Amino acid sequence: MTAARTRRKRRNLALSLVAVPALAAGALTAAPAHAAPADDIRVNEVVTTGSVEDSIELYNKGTATIDVSGWVLKDDNNSSSYKIASGTTLAPGAFRSFDVHAKFGLGSSDKARLYLADGSTLVDSFTWSSHSAPSWSRCPDGTGAFRSAALTLGAANNCGTGGGPTPVAWPGGGSVANADASGVFGTDLSGLHQEGGVLWGAQNSGRLWRLLPNGSGGWTPDTTNGWSSGKTLRFTGGTGTADSEGVTVTGGGSAAGVFVASERNGDASGTSRLSVLKYDVSGTGTSLTAAKEWNLTADLPAVGSNAGFEAVTWVPDSALTGAAFQDASTGAPYDPARYGAHSGGVFFVGVEGTGMVYGYVLQDSGTFTRVASVSSGMSGVMELQWEPAASRLWVVCDDTCGGQHRTMQVNASGALATVAVYNRPTGMPDYNNEGFAVAGSDACVGGSKPVYWADDANDGGHALRKGTITC
Repeated sequence: MTAARTRRKRRNLALSLVAVPALAAGALTAAPAHAAPADDIRVNEVVTTGSVEDSIELYNKGTATIDVSGWVLKDDNNSSSYKIASGTTLAPGAFRSFDVHAKFGLGSSDKARLYLADGSTLVDSFTWSSHSAPSWSRCPDGTGAFRSAALTLGAANNCGTGGGPTPVAWPGGGSVANADASGVFGTDLSGLHQEGGVLWGAQNSGRLWRLLPNGSGGWTPDTTNGWSSGKTLRFTGGTGTADSEGVTVTGGGSAAGVFVASERNGDASGTSRLSVLKYDVSGTGTSLTAAKEWNLTADLPAVGSNAGFEAVTWVPDSALTGAAFQDASTGAPYDPARYGAHSGGVFFVGVEGTGMVYGYVLQDSGTFTRVASVSSGMSGVMELQWEPAASRLWVVCDDTCGGQHRTMQVNASGALATVAVYNRPTGMPDYNNEGFAVAGSDACVGGSKPVYWADDANDGGHALRKGTITC
């Protein structure tokens, strides 16, 4: 988990080259774009606080691709500027966010201004007088007024009337119990995935655990084949340490590979590396080298190196085609055949820093296609779990959101949408839960089945806990 920083923006108003009129308290203004050859580019979303503070999103509302190489972003101070990298273009309807914090900060009363490459021709701007909560977003995209909305950097703004359905009580028992022995895992246990009688656990330190039932409703490390202390995870070629945050398997089970979501190389922790890695777990060694990596970093909005992928889950093609899921890359119903050899499903990944959920077809060739971009409506996503029996996607936040859980399903328009919002069980404190796993329907007894959480902070010496949901 990445804690939000509290910061005061430094300003040197003496250096400002233009006078800025005073704003009335609470005023929000979106200045019209000056006449410019590329005035279809708009400041579309601004984030001033949280794990992705100091971010500005641009949107192309026009019908032609526009090269924004060398264009300049500024705050309310002319001496502060961020130059957009060479080769950056925006296709019609495309979104692109820029993390500007290395150049300047966005304060509680400030501006986001976009200039052409000459640094003096204003294209668009937005002014605010209070911090984003969590985002200032144009509604509708590119043309509307700014309003407080869910954080959706790199995707369409969430212009609904709120953050989803009203939260309701946990759909199961209120009591929660420890599901591991004391002191087994320590801190940083994150993603979970149950595969029948095995519980897979991903630990941020670059370690994968294979856990077996302990005979009392909990789990203990497998002591065979080199699993006693978990196995170290390396990138392809055996280099680096994967900062493993999420784990899943496909319809072929772990025999077809275990897939891990990693947000960075632990040996170069200051650089984002948003990847899904595939591991052969059949050997007896204590270290695993990725058989394949799908590095998705360049395809996604920039986030802090410790605010990237926290979750991954696999959804079978049959579940998506049966629900008439719409492929965002084509605008048509999802057709698995157009992607050739792949896993037989779509991998959904969750981003901590933005609260976004993305769906990818990861082709066997190593290429990939993004087929979905969905706002969770929460400030962060820590875990994703597909529950086949209910055809729903669980989207989980940690103590940043008070332990809230959401479920999504494909709606009548073919898009993933939130259908329910659940508070955490009444008997569970607001732990830093970064992992969540749902037992299969075969574990249903008396109308309930187990679920498990991984507590990244190892509160009270325990990293695994067990509860129930209704079947």
